[in-house]
Amino acid sequence: MLDLVAARLGLRVRGTKGGGDNVLDRFTWYKQSAYRWKGEKLVVYIDPWGLTGDLPQADLILISHYHFDHFSPDGEFRDPSKSFAPKGDGDLAKIVGPKTVIVAPRDVAAELTGNVRAVAPGDRLEAAGVKIETVPAYNTVEERLGAHPKDNRWVGFIYQLGGTTYYHAGDTDHLPELERVKADVSFVPVGGTYTMDPTEAAGLVKMQRPKVAVPMHYGFVVGAPGHGERFKKEAAPVEVHLFKPQNAFTL
Repeated sequence: MLDLVAARLGLRVRGTKGGGDNVLDRFTWYKQSAYRWKGEKLVVYIDPWGLTGDLPQADLILISHYHFDHFSPDGEFRDPSKSFAPKGDGDLAKIVGPKTVIVAPRDVAAELTGNVRAVAPGDRLEAAGVKIETVPAYNTVEERLGAHPKDNRWVGFIYQLGGTTYYHAGDTDHLPELERVKADVSFVPVGGTYTMDPTEAAGLVKMQRPKVAVPMHYGFVVGAPGHGERFKKEAAPVEVHLFKPQNAFTL
């Protein structure tokens, strides 16, 4: 059995608005599952797609899987049937520099150059000074099995930034092994169709018991903008923070 337990730190969240102690202050949500964390000396992007505005060069990029809305290279995909698109939108080219480290599953890593670390579920590593653990991300619901097969060995990430432990689920269903993930903040997909819906995601975070949960992967490809509020209601008593994306919702 994979050891999915990351250290839970003894920090207290003092609400989700304002304040230097806010564990979400340094995050920007672009769209779908794309986030940036910007510290004083470190910039981290997770599943960058739809990047806009001021874009500081990345020290670290985490990519969960091969789909076009998570992996956005410049040029054609080698396997468009797997990416669900013929070519990427070029977001990586906007933020990759000579010192950038990219951590990604093996099929994604195979299409990248530079300082790339290929990973699979259950790996532990340190990249750009950040401690990272990878966890499984796949579908178990019958009608979704073709979207994120377990055999693809795609991942979610547990990582530590600024003294806080974060979990970014990637695209996944509610898996029993994910109930063991311990993080201060859990970012989970709620769009349904290809991932958990609000009810399923709420069930997962109630088992994980993070200090704050954040819904993602809705309002763009699948999942109405209202899915965030639905998740917030159903996840109670877990505290939920709703980000406003930098891109306008398209659904």
